[in-house]
Amino acid sequence: MKILVTGGTGYIGSHTAVELIQAGHEVEILDNLFNSKIEVLDIIKDLTGVKPKFYEVDLLDAAATDKVFADNKFDAVIHFAGLKAVGESVEQPLRYYENNISGTVNLLKSMQAHDVKKIIFSSSATVYGDPGVDAFTEDLPTGQGISNPYGRTKYMIEEILKDVSVADPDFEVTILRYFNPVGAHKSGKLGENPNGRPNNLMPIVMKVAKGEYEKLSVYGDDYPTADGTCVRDYIHVVDLALGHIAALNKMAPGVQIYNLGSGKGTSVLEMIAAFEKASGEKLPYEIAPRRAGDLPTLYANPEKALRELSWKTALTIDDAMEDTMRYLRNAE
Repeated sequence: MKILVTGGTGYIGSHTAVELIQAGHEVEILDNLFNSKIEVLDIIKDLTGVKPKFYEVDLLDAAATDKVFADNKFDAVIHFAGLKAVGESVEQPLRYYENNISGTVNLLKSMQAHDVKKIIFSSSATVYGDPGVDAFTEDLPTGQGISNPYGRTKYMIEEILKDVSVADPDFEVTILRYFNPVGAHKSGKLGENPNGRPNNLMPIVMKVAKGEYEKLSVYGDDYPTADGTCVRDYIHVVDLALGHIAALNKMAPGVQIYNLGSGKGTSVLEMIAAFEKASGEKLPYEIAPRRAGDLPTLYANPEKALRELSWKTALTIDDAMEDTMRYLRNAE
């Protein structure tokens, strides 16, 4: 297939582009480079032998977005592009609603105008809010108790995709709800390298390890968990990328929804210990006050993805930390 990957120079998008190319697909990338680097294209070529065609386009630019579709015949779109910092979304809600939702509407309008009827959407476990259970299944209600605008944009986009599929019965939508991506490509050449100050745990851990930050803040150690820190479902980014290949192979008219997670919980302190094991060095950290909206325990029930997509995670937290260290050392 010829596939347009929006946000394809970002962390998850770039790893997915590598796996798509290695699976025999033709990949083209659209990205505004707000939170990624153009050099990623050369790394993808180094890993696959193929440098994807690239469009430096912002989805908020409807005319530029439409021209990409007018000049090509895509079979499918994998949609990663969007702002994703939870805390920032609380501070700048209008920016998040405009960028994530309006950008997606422009994308969908171009797809509709040029008869592209397959889309895989990069969603998030945040759409579940606080359902009152530890293991999340796809049939849980969504949209209630979401604690931040970022999560609400993911929920709203899911609803838009459902409405589009009702209006066009031939439209094929797969929504993938991610848990917590970590790790890097096993080559050590491709990993998470956001522009500006990172918001996710692992890029901060990496900056602490490199001495760029003095220490890591662990938000709360008095949760009702084994060691008092929050428990999350961390999924290796390569496993996550392969989940998109599995989803692409099983697309069908209507809306399909899958959790992509390991089904296992790892606490923040366990994650730190795994990183220390991989690096051979202590990671300085401090216990900080809880953050509003953080759930004590949250992990996927990934049985539906196994049953319908024949997909499950193959890589462990230790693998993720070892690959992260390889990426860190390669970048020195």
